[in-house]
Amino acid sequence: MRDTRWQARYLQALAALFVAVGEALAQETRPAPRRIVVSIPDRQLALMEDGRVAKIYPVAVGAAATPSPTGTFTVAARLAHPTWYGSGKVVQPGKSNPLGPRWIGLSRRGYGIHGTTNPRSIGRPASHGCIRMRNSDVEELFGLVAVGDPVELYAERTDEVARIFGVPTAPQVVAANSAPAVPVVSGGQ
Repeated sequence: MRDTRWQARYLQALAALFVAVGEALAQETRPAPRRIVVSIPDRQLALMEDGRVAKIYPVAVGAAATPSPTGTFTVAARLAHPTWYGSGKVVQPGKSNPLGPRWIGLSRRGYGIHGTTNPRSIGRPASHGCIRMRNSDVEELFGLVAVGDPVELYAERTDEVARIFGVPTAPQVVAANSAPAVPVVSGGQ
């Protein structure tokens, strides 16, 4: 009987040790804090990890008539093969879907980061306010971000934006949209 109690206590202590080691390892391997920074005038998106630039992608931003919003948002949704709802139409996932293969929805309803059926629009002010990426780029980014990650959209080059994106190639004038977005079911273009 005495041996059984000792064995039970030994197993409990061993289990507690394994839990403690597992928690310590989980803390050490926790991914670095991530955030997305978009420079509207540069038409570029940076994935930041632990305060450093992990990757920079070219993007399309809102056209003058439908500018991208500015401010700090969060990733609110991640959808693979999204359905597009707009203008009284529904476009199922596939090659003709204007959202491309991925939708990274922002906490600003109706706005997101997504792919495109028009890759020539990348690098231009061409969207209805969303941030468009090449389909391969948005698929890569989609795998790197999570719901809750911060997303910052800048209409002007702050010191931090200049540090992240470097010297602009040419001055560009960009309008910012601070008015409330018109709600849509899934997202814009």
